[in-house]
Amino acid sequence: MHSIKSILKAVRNFLFSGLNKEFLIFLFFLALSGIFWLMMTLNETTEREFNIPVQLTGVPRNAVITGELPDTVHITVRDKGFTLVTYAYGGKILPLTFRFANYADEETGTGQIPMADVQKQVASQLYGSTKLISIKPAKYDFFFTYGSSKRVPVVFRGKITTSKSYYLAHTEFLPSTVTVYANKKQLDQLESVEIEPFNMRNLQDTIHRSVPIKKIRGMKIVPQMVRLAVYPDVLTEESVEVPVTAINMPDNMVLRTFPSKVAVRFTIGASLFRTIKPSQFKVVVDYNDLANNPSDKCRLQLRSVPRSVSKAHLELETVDYLLEQQ
Repeated sequence: MHSIKSILKAVRNFLFSGLNKEFLIFLFFLALSGIFWLMMTLNETTEREFNIPVQLTGVPRNAVITGELPDTVHITVRDKGFTLVTYAYGGKILPLTFRFANYADEETGTGQIPMADVQKQVASQLYGSTKLISIKPAKYDFFFTYGSSKRVPVVFRGKITTSKSYYLAHTEFLPSTVTVYANKKQLDQLESVEIEPFNMRNLQDTIHRSVPIKKIRGMKIVPQMVRLAVYPDVLTEESVEVPVTAINMPDNMVLRTFPSKVAVRFTIGASLFRTIKPSQFKVVVDYNDLANNPSDKCRLQLRSVPRSVSKAHLELETVDYLLEQQ
């Protein structure tokens, strides 16, 4: 107890010493001048913007809102500072509420709230001295449906480039389809949905990203995010031995080539090479060319290749041949 009294006495002596008395007087007048400045400022007329939440009430349980109302009304008002402080901190301005049944058009699946109704609700919460300068946005509408939906595929939108010696093997989405809620007319015209543009350069490794579906006015998409997987692959040069086939041959003639098989070289992703078979290629000799242009060698033609290969070409363009008559 004695120590506490000693501490209080020391603090009192410090505060009320000659030097500190002058400092306390300075603080008093500083605070007083601040109060006068605040009072003068709050007494001036000024403008301020306020944000008011918007709510759609009384929505039937079987109705799906596919296009929401703007969730906030931005108003600009003019009044004295004292009044504006009341709006900001006094809980004077409440959310705007609009009943679904009063504005919903069952035939079109849309609803529109007139600006006059918005202004009326805003004005009812303001003091008579307050002037309403502006209200934003200028349009308040919503869309709904009673369960009409459709599953559609998700498609890629954007640009992906790979590093040198790589190529883009494929992309996939999880899930690959989404459910879209909208009115029947919109659903009949909808074939797919796109992701927001996705761009990436110099890709080398597989990536997995969550990407948003591009919003469509008047439609509700579930889910709104999908998982995008992008698979690059290393390009490699390979070859296969393909038998030479004769076409347009007379029934009594047989063509023999030397060699009977030729190598076809091509570029393909390393992971896809094991799926390639010689039967997917077709190398031919056209008898009509031999008859029209006799020569010691016959010219080979590469007529068919798998879609997954590129830059396919023959190692030999001509070979020796022999025509036999049966």
